[in-house]
Amino acid sequence: MKNVFQGILPKAKRSIAVLILTLLSFGHLYTQTIITDRPDQTEASSTIPKGSLQIESGILLGFTGEDAAVERQLLAPTNLFRYGLTKSIELRILSQFESVKKQKGDFEINGVSDLEIGTKIQFLRKEDVNAEIAFMSHLIIPAGSAGLSNGLYGTINKLCISHQLNDNIGIGYNIGYNYFGEGNGDLTYSVALGVGVTDKVGLYIEPYGDIAEFEKHIANFDAGFTYLVRDNVQLDFSFGTGISERMNYISVGCSWNISRRE
Repeated sequence: MKNVFQGILPKAKRSIAVLILTLLSFGHLYTQTIITDRPDQTEASSTIPKGSLQIESGILLGFTGEDAAVERQLLAPTNLFRYGLTKSIELRILSQFESVKKQKGDFEINGVSDLEIGTKIQFLRKEDVNAEIAFMSHLIIPAGSAGLSNGLYGTINKLCISHQLNDNIGIGYNIGYNYFGEGNGDLTYSVALGVGVTDKVGLYIEPYGDIAEFEKHIANFDAGFTYLVRDNVQLDFSFGTGISERMNYISVGCSWNISRRE
């Protein structure tokens, strides 16, 4: 039995051009006081305010493979904790509960994924050059459940760059390298175009992917929107699809920034 999201794939690919034109047609001023690293794959080039704690939590349901090889992945929840150590340095902890199941057969694993601990350092923020640059690095600690843990230490690294094109359109992109304890590692990339529709609603589209083991290119695409409930609380929805391989996911989430004054 094919998963229900496989039918979304052709429609999603046909809708990409229409979505891009729609996004570029909006012209409302967009200001947002909470900057998050979800729901897109591109990490923001900014850090959170000094002394504040930001919690970014969500649920993701995804499918990969075809026919008898279809695998379902459920992240419920995935939690990113960010703490502003200084004006330009933040500490980060990522932890998530994961469930993996083969659509055919009795294979199923439930438990905690490997823990990630890291930092993001912003080292360029100049309005006169309209650019922000930051570097993010996570250490992967093999503390996950049996069957979900890689069993090896690894690293996730990204150079995060962004530009504000006008009052309501911005672009951010990441170039990265991931190493999971063996092999050559993977080169990664992502480019996110964000558009402010109103002072509360934002949309984005994003091609992203990686070059696994410096050999195989895996290309994907995702899109979504955010809704600002309060100055420090944001809801999000996103979906993604594979371009070079069969993959689909949907995700919902909530982010909350807690400052010292609260």
